[in-house]
Amino acid sequence: MSTKDDSNNNTEIFDEMAKSSINNYIISQRSQVRLLNKSENTTYMISDLEQEVRTILRINRPGYHTPQELIGELMWMEEIRNKTQLLIPQPIAGLNGEFVQILTHNALPNPYNSVMFTFLNGRQPDESNKGQLVEQFHILGEITAVLHKNAMEWPRSQTLPRFTWDYESILGDKPRWGKWEAAAGMTAQLESLCSRASKVIKRRLGEYGKGKERFGLIHADLRLANLLVDNDKIAVIDFDDCGFGWYMFDFGAAVSFIEHKPYIPDLLASWLDGYRRVRNVSQEEENEIPTFVIMRRLMLLGWLASHYDSDRPIELEDDYTIKTAEIAENYLLKFS
Repeated sequence: MSTKDDSNNNTEIFDEMAKSSINNYIISQRSQVRLLNKSENTTYMISDLEQEVRTILRINRPGYHTPQELIGELMWMEEIRNKTQLLIPQPIAGLNGEFVQILTHNALPNPYNSVMFTFLNGRQPDESNKGQLVEQFHILGEITAVLHKNAMEWPRSQTLPRFTWDYESILGDKPRWGKWEAAAGMTAQLESLCSRASKVIKRRLGEYGKGKERFGLIHADLRLANLLVDNDKIAVIDFDDCGFGWYMFDFGAAVSFIEHKPYIPDLLASWLDGYRRVRNVSQEEENEIPTFVIMRRLMLLGWLASHYDSDRPIELEDDYTIKTAEIAENYLLKFS
C-alpha cells in the first residue's frame, strides 16, 4: 500500500528521471521519452530515433519491491522465455551489466529502482467486444496454464524472493493494496455486505488449502491492461506483481474491473477450455473460482482507495463500490 508522498505526483520530476535514465543504456541522447501510465509504477516509452528502436522504462514505486525481489521477477521472466513459446518482454541490462538501475533526483528524498524492457506490439483487448473477448480468453486460458506449468516445473520458483498473495495479504488486517472499507461510496450497509463476503472467502480458502497443485508462483495481474493483442497472438506484460498465490486467482485478476459484466460466465467457460488444453483443472478448483473473483474485486476496492495518485477512469469510484456489493451479494447467495 502506498503512503502520501507529494513527489510521486510530480510528473516533471519523473520525466527528468526518465530522460536521465538514457545515460544508463546504449541509447541515443536524441531519444524521445513519453509517459505511458502511472499506476503502482511509472512507465515510459523510450523511442531511440537513431536506432529506430522503442523500449519500455518502468520506474518502480519506492518500498514496493526490494532490488532482490525485482531480480526474482526478471529471473522468472527469463525462465519463461527460455522454456516456453509465450510472448513476454525481455529485460534489458544497463551499461554496467545490471538489470536493476538506480535513478535519483535532487528533489526526491529516496532513490528509485528502474528496469527497462523490450517493446512489444499490440493493443489491449476491447472489453466492449464480447465475441472477440471470448475468443481471446480461450488463448489467455492456455497462456495462464503454460505459466503455471512452467512455475511448477521450475525448482527455483519455490524460493524466489517474491510476495505471497493469500487471504491475509489481500483482505487481512494489513492488506498490501489497502483496505477495501476505505473505498469511495462505502456505506454501512455496503460494508456489512462486503464484510460478510470476506468472512466466507476466508473460511472457504482455509478449507481449500494451499496444496502444491493449487498454490504456487503466479502472474497475479493478468488483467486486460497487461495483455497485448496482435492479430491472433497475445503477449503478456507487467510481471511486477508476480508472486505466490492460488493458480485460479489468475482468472480473478483477468476479469479485473469487469467482474460485473454479464458475459463473465462466457469468458470463464472459454478460459477453462483453453486452460485445460495444457493443464487439468479439478472440479473443486473450478467451483472456487467465484471466490477468487470476489476476493480480487475487494482487493481492487482497496487499491482504488489507497492509490489516489494513479491513473484510473473516473467511473471507478462510487459506482464500482455499489457493483462490488452486488457481486458480493450474489456470492453470498451461492456460498454462505
